[in-house]
Amino acid sequence: MLDFNPHMVLLILAAAVVTFLTRIGGYILIVKMTRIPPRVEAALNAVPAAVLTTLVAPAFFIGGWDTKVAMFAALLVGLRYPSTYMLVAGWIVVMAWRHSIGV
Repeated sequence: MLDFNPHMVLLILAAAVVTFLTRIGGYILIVKMTRIPPRVEAALNAVPAAVLTTLVAPAFFIGGWDTKVAMFAALLVGLRYPSTYMLVAGWIVVMAWRHSIGV
């Protein structure tokens, strides 16, 4: 079993405090600003695309053909329809591909 390690507990608590302060700090900064500078607003608007890229890019380069085909199908659907349809299209392609090859 796992042994109780007080240093590990302190490390987890410290990580929790730092995470909390990071999250609440951003909120406090935005609330205190009377007007958000254009550069900050542009950076905040770029965050979703950056996060999506960090999630999708490794899967594209490491994944097999099923992943690439599903991403391409999701891209095509995403150009025309909302993101929920894009997600469902990618999922359907992956499931159909894996079912056809017996995985």
